[in-house]
Amino acid sequence: MNIDRMEFISWMERIMERFDLMGAHIRELEKKRGSIDGEELLDNQDILQMLKISSRSLQRYRSSRRLPYYTISGKIYYKLSDVHQFIRESFNVRMPNSHANG
Repeated sequence: MNIDRMEFISWMERIMERFDLMGAHIRELEKKRGSIDGEELLDNQDILQMLKISSRSLQRYRSSRRLPYYTISGKIYYKLSDVHQFIRESFNVRMPNSHANG
């Protein structure tokens, strides 16, 4: 199969247009996912699934200020780094001192 230069350029232009459309679509999906300062935001459902906890437990963590949250347009979001910090603190169990004072 032999194509001339003009047909090749036409095909390449169409391919580049498709790439541009795909790039715009990906950027739009990233915006929908949400982020603050380039950091991913998670919603309640994300947290419930990630931590495998009940919505009541999540409410308790918010109320006790153990897990920071942000309200945007009436919806609650959590920074991924805050969730990671919450997990680290939750597993940072202090062991009692087993050594007797001599």
